[in-house]
Amino acid sequence: MIPKLPLDSPRWRGLDGVKVEETQVLLEQLACAAATGGGDAWRRTWTDLSGGLMDDGVLAVGAYAALPHLVEAAAVLPPEQTVDFWVDLGFMVTADYRPPVPADLEAGFGAALRLAERAAIRSLLAAGTPGQVCAQLALSSVALAGHRIGEVLWQFADHQDSGLLLSCPDCESDTEIPDFFLDPVRPPIEASLVPDPDPDLAPVRQEGHPWVEIAAALREEALGEGWEPFLRVARDVAARGVPPETPGQAVLCLVAGMVAFRGTPRGAAGELARRLMSLTGHFRCWDCERTWTIADGLVEAPDGLVENSSRPAEYPDGALTDGALTGDALTPHSPARARTDSDRSAAGAQPAAAGRNSRAATRFRQEGNAVVAADGTPWGRIAVFSDAEPGSSGGVDALAVVSLPDRRTLVAGGGDKGVVCLWDVSDGRLVHDPLPGHPDAIRSMTTLPLPDGRVLLASGGDSGSIAEWDPLIGQPVREPTGDSPGGVTAMCTAVVPDGRILLVTATPRGAVRLWEPESGECVGRLNPYGSPIRSITAVPVSVDHTLIVASDTAGRVHVWDPAVDDPWERGAAVQLSAHALADADHRVAAVEAVLAPGRTLLATADNLGVVMLWDPATGAPVGDGLPSSTGSAGPPLITAATPHGGHTVLVTGARHGHRLRVWEPETGAVRHIALDVSPTCLASTDADLIVGHDRGVLSLPLTRR
Repeated sequence: MIPKLPLDSPRWRGLDGVKVEETQVLLEQLACAAATGGGDAWRRTWTDLSGGLMDDGVLAVGAYAALPHLVEAAAVLPPEQTVDFWVDLGFMVTADYRPPVPADLEAGFGAALRLAERAAIRSLLAAGTPGQVCAQLALSSVALAGHRIGEVLWQFADHQDSGLLLSCPDCESDTEIPDFFLDPVRPPIEASLVPDPDPDLAPVRQEGHPWVEIAAALREEALGEGWEPFLRVARDVAARGVPPETPGQAVLCLVAGMVAFRGTPRGAAGELARRLMSLTGHFRCWDCERTWTIADGLVEAPDGLVENSSRPAEYPDGALTDGALTGDALTPHSPARARTDSDRSAAGAQPAAAGRNSRAATRFRQEGNAVVAADGTPWGRIAVFSDAEPGSSGGVDALAVVSLPDRRTLVAGGGDKGVVCLWDVSDGRLVHDPLPGHPDAIRSMTTLPLPDGRVLLASGGDSGSIAEWDPLIGQPVREPTGDSPGGVTAMCTAVVPDGRILLVTATPRGAVRLWEPESGECVGRLNPYGSPIRSITAVPVSVDHTLIVASDTAGRVHVWDPAVDDPWERGAAVQLSAHALADADHRVAAVEAVLAPGRTLLATADNLGVVMLWDPATGAPVGDGLPSSTGSAGPPLITAATPHGGHTVLVTGARHGHRLRVWEPETGAVRHIALDVSPTCLASTDADLIVGHDRGVLSLPLTRR
């Protein structure tokens, strides 16, 4: 006997979801079925009553009073007759919302769950049930045992759905994997990847728990080639009594093993078991790019029990590319991602870049004026640059880093006020008063290192005006010139073999012009097709020669040689591989030169967050790209840097987003920075990342300080 609320107690009148009269009727029908050995009248009554106990995923408080009575009555029925009852009970104890158990009902409800667990396991071991129902009964038994993975019951009530929706335990972003469930002919991953329960985390329940019978049953019959390692894990979980601390992966092995062993017909049940076993794998969050067990993504772990963070780093090569977990099962579905020739030949295998990135991903966050690493340790301090005017907090839409001959490094920025500000990067203080020079907003900036050793600063405005400054003295070199509809949205510096340094400007109307800096004379034009330009950069191919690379609004990339007079002439320019761009479905929105060991590469970014590297000498992609990331998707921002003593890194993000990715192409490592501001432009020195945002400018270190 278990403690129960008396049926004549006035307490029933204050409980929602159930009437005591309905409970009495069902109890009488259950008693009759137990006495006669059968009968279905109780099933119809139970269906009606259970609809009141749980409505649209919300469990009524009345369930805590009614279920102790009903569980005790149902537990004496033949086990093969109560399968559906225990499945329904599993749904109730894993409902989306379960109100707290009233103190006076707590003991009875807890005892009812322990009795229900035993009865459900007896039903599980009875005559075989259809595979789908067997899976639900196994998950219900796990839920009744108090393990969180029982909540999977709700997500897989209908196994005909081939998709999978997972929630990242860290950033809580949802990752949808369409067509996750394949049709494997053998267990889907290496059994060594499924952990045995840790004795320290998963102590054995007290003797007499009902799962001992399951452990014994799983020894009776082999399930075919490749299953024994999984069954070893399943038996171990069952022998321990499925304690709540058991890793979700291991419990799913138990569920799949029971479906394969007790489900009918055997062939269909085995297929379903393999689909369930695929849930013991891993997934990579599209947002924070950390890798988790699928069990972590299916249900929320109790505090302190998140099972895995970037665990694939510990696995041998190839461990995550077997069977049902290859390809998009490990990589979230997205409209496009960067691919290499090796990706295509692998017939859908996970791209190497994504694998490395998931293993090396690290998240940073902003806490006040500090950057904190994922492990909670300080990374460095954020330097907030002085306002152009005290208290103004004006946004900045264009940045340039000015390296002066005296070894000082300044940062120039401009925004809607049409003024240029110059800050000392070492302390973030203004070195001059703001420099007025444009009648409207500044949209682009670049530096011009002249042959005589001087460095000029150029800025382009919304009305097409172009201004040039001497940053040392904070004075204009000449009056602003130019008048281009749509403004000057991109600028860079070209070096040509005859020794000239030229300013290159681009407009959204497609005009790409070459200017002699000091005279302001237009000395050439590029872009003969007139494609509207979004982004432009200069890529050195030798000490005295740069190529100009631009992306247009259609996502195409153009490469020009400013040393040739006729823009139709190719010169030293090599176009990017059209085949590689099309194969990756890479519609480029931003371009950036990247200084790599021994050469300069070109980086291209699209609106999905994909970044690819290219060899400007051949037009071919280099290495593995940075996969897409919705968290940094949108109009792209990109800058490259080589921190002191470190590898080259690319910092990417989206305009007005809040998250940046710091990618090290040589190793594949990815770090994440979550900011409290909305970036509008990026620049970098060798040591610091400079972020222009909607309220000003800040810098943060690229290496730990």
